[in-house]
Amino acid sequence: MTFLVGQSVLEIKAGAPNNGRGQDNRGEVKKFTVSRQTYPYVSAQASRRWLRDSLPATETASPVTRTGDNKKQQAYTQGRPDLYLDDDLFGYMIAVKSEEKNAKKGESQSFMRDTVLATGTLVAVVPNTPVIDFGTMSRGMGPDAHPVIHEHEMYTADLAGDLLIDLPRVGTFEVGGKATKPALNPSVVEEVLANGCSRYTLRNVECVRLPLEERRRRVAVLLRTMAVVKGGAKWSAHYGDRTPGLLILAPVKGGTNPFTRVVRARERATFFDADVLRQEIEAWKDELDGPVRIGWAPGFLGSQRELAEKDLEDLVKSEKVLLGHPRTVLNTLGDEFEAGRHDAWFDDEAA
Repeated sequence: MTFLVGQSVLEIKAGAPNNGRGQDNRGEVKKFTVSRQTYPYVSAQASRRWLRDSLPATETASPVTRTGDNKKQQAYTQGRPDLYLDDDLFGYMIAVKSEEKNAKKGESQSFMRDTVLATGTLVAVVPNTPVIDFGTMSRGMGPDAHPVIHEHEMYTADLAGDLLIDLPRVGTFEVGGKATKPALNPSVVEEVLANGCSRYTLRNVECVRLPLEERRRRVAVLLRTMAVVKGGAKWSAHYGDRTPGLLILAPVKGGTNPFTRVVRARERATFFDADVLRQEIEAWKDELDGPVRIGWAPGFLGSQRELAEKDLEDLVKSEKVLLGHPRTVLNTLGDEFEAGRHDAWFDDEAA
């Protein structure tokens, strides 16, 4: 079995892409402090929302149900990963009162799908203290009226976060297992099988699985969406590009991500360390199931892209590293999936 693992780096320019709790009429971005240094960040929940919202209009989102009020509120999707791509790739948790005839009064049923797409928090590579943008609202007020003052934080930084796509679990839904909650309500399993799914055992857990053609398509949709993702808070004042300025993506058999230290801080700037990448490729060559793909937008990190091309020239020539624009890299990989060139990556070796 194979996982796509790697890292995505975003270039934020005078932005406020993810806000925390504000106070005293001041909007604050999300940030944390380590050793008295401040690191702005975008939560995984926010970046995943960007991806969901950027999916093609042809992909119907799973309907959301909201129940209760105050502290007893809950909201959940339909929990039908066979029907909805977002339920499949992003996961869900549903706990509802049982409708089974033999269920005890008040007894609940739980259905859960762990995410297929795992995303890390996008954290500033280099410490960065946000600045305060001061504004006023005085439109339509009289000459003697005091304007309403408001403030919010913004920053310029490169944010890096890890990612993983669990390819064998795309379109594969758990229905049994002693230590695993089912992803599907038992009442719909037969319906799912009748609609084209088949039974399959993945990692010693009984599952039902979509046809291969649909699994290929769903991975391709996700990759192409990553190439055009948009989103973030305060669009009106801080609109900016949210596609990766730099992307590292590689097929790894065991799912460990060896590339978390390739992009790092050096002399208080974001630095792509080609030597680290080379050493990781050598150390993990028995687990790598194909080339390391690097998508690097022209102009991002100045002349570092040209230097990296020279430093990695032998790996590029031997096709151990593929280097191109992030959009080209993601779209090309999506095309390869749909063409069936990576079908083996969906397989469970133990099956």
